[in-house]
Amino acid sequence: MTIELLIGSISLFVIAIFLGFELITKVPPTLHTPLMSGANAISGISIVGALIGANVVYEGLDTSISGVLACLAVVLASINVVGGFAVTRRMLNMIAGKKKDKA
Repeated sequence: MTIELLIGSISLFVIAIFLGFELITKVPPTLHTPLMSGANAISGISIVGALIGANVVYEGLDTSISGVLACLAVVLASINVVGGFAVTRRMLNMIAGKKKDKA
């Protein structure tokens, strides 16, 4: 890896962190839970990418740090998806409960 590529990658990472922070702080608190539902799709994409990374590692029988990180990425993204669906289900139950009380 050349130094130019490393500097470019680090710069992109820092810009992504800054942009993500700015976007999240501009969202009103009432929209955070509905946006979690959309974040599940992004976590699903992360799972697919981590599975592809883990598959490449295990086909070559490589037990380096990249294999450990790929497996860790699968586990963490799966936890994020399950938690997101749990929050979404709870939110929908709260809305459904309010509709039943009004009827």
